[in-house]
Amino acid sequence: MKEMQKFFGFKVTGKLDSETMEMMKKPRCGVPDVAKYSTFEGNPKWQTNKLTYRIVNYTPHMSKAEVDDSMEKALQVWAKVTPVKFTRIYSGAADIMISFGTRYHGDAYPFDGPQGILAHAFAPSPGLGGDAHFDGDEFFTLRSSRGFVLFLVAAHEFGHSLGLAHSNIRGALMFPTYSFTDPDRFSLPYDDIRGIQSLYGPNRDSISIQPDPEVPTAPNACDPNLIMDAVTTLRGETMFFKDSFFWRSSPSRSVTQLQIKHFWLNAPNNIEAAYEDPVRDKLFFFKGRQVWAFNGITLESGYPKTLSSFGVSSLVRKICAAVHDTSSGKTLLFVEKVYYSYDERAKKMDRGYPQLVESGFPGMTGEVTAAHIANGFIYLYSGTNVFEFGLYSKKYFRVLKNSFFLPC
Repeated sequence: MKEMQKFFGFKVTGKLDSETMEMMKKPRCGVPDVAKYSTFEGNPKWQTNKLTYRIVNYTPHMSKAEVDDSMEKALQVWAKVTPVKFTRIYSGAADIMISFGTRYHGDAYPFDGPQGILAHAFAPSPGLGGDAHFDGDEFFTLRSSRGFVLFLVAAHEFGHSLGLAHSNIRGALMFPTYSFTDPDRFSLPYDDIRGIQSLYGPNRDSISIQPDPEVPTAPNACDPNLIMDAVTTLRGETMFFKDSFFWRSSPSRSVTQLQIKHFWLNAPNNIEAAYEDPVRDKLFFFKGRQVWAFNGITLESGYPKTLSSFGVSSLVRKICAAVHDTSSGKTLLFVEKVYYSYDERAKKMDRGYPQLVESGFPGMTGEVTAAHIANGFIYLYSGTNVFEFGLYSKKYFRVLKNSFFLPC
């Protein structure tokens, strides 16, 4: 009792007073408390900076895409400030095995049902070392304070997976009790940075990004003059981009608006075109003569690249819109009044292109500024309108407002 009171900075009495009792009742991590920014005894750490992770199963309270994004974003919290890089695998044994379980779930540390212990993780070592277990009885959320934000819980647990113990600094990510923070505004506290860099050193490749002097004005989805910058799908969701923001829409939850840099740290603002290749689980952003490729929220090695990597003429200054058809494996790249067809499997442009947009999509006369495919239709954005065509017939059906797919 005295050690616990000392750790949390309470008056050391050795008695179970109200202050100590209140702290004991808070939702928390199941790893024992230690001290300050602290490492586990013996300073265990991984002997490589290239680690793998695998998501074994999922919580029923979130979509798989939301869990995937939360876990990836939580790992990137640590990757941004160290040389450690994480790669996801889908079978076999990974360095960090991520799973949800209830009560007795295969280790010597059973969970206790809703509230109480939210999760626990093991320090680097053979066997269970690095693994992170989450209590399947908890109500995990993407960002709602009505439950426990999975990203925040996971980021804490992955600190343990890398070798950090608990910190007694209130406000530190590695403080043992859960505290809600807006995940879109989360920034790793200095105490945690000092701790993890004491094990792995700083990330020499990172670029220091200065915060904007003022928060940019968020676009209004209901603005009748709204012209979308880009639209794409990502793991079952649809993303609508405008300036430095994007709207995120999925059938299972309400539409939310986020800043691009809060989700994809290495992505540009004012994206001009975007598309997803779900077969390769890659997301592509275009701006100017460059293209960025992401796996989830992680920038692929070697990117950004020039448009020439797609076989586009050096005369092309930018891609105005892009859309991928999974059934054909083709990606359409729109450049002013023409469009190209890129074969993702052959990694080259199809012969006979570029073609006039008007000939490929009769009735479409304006410049295409964004595009996406949904429910057997291809939607081409031009100005403040969206033109609906049959995906295979290319038959024109109707014209919609830009806000049609947004909550307005």
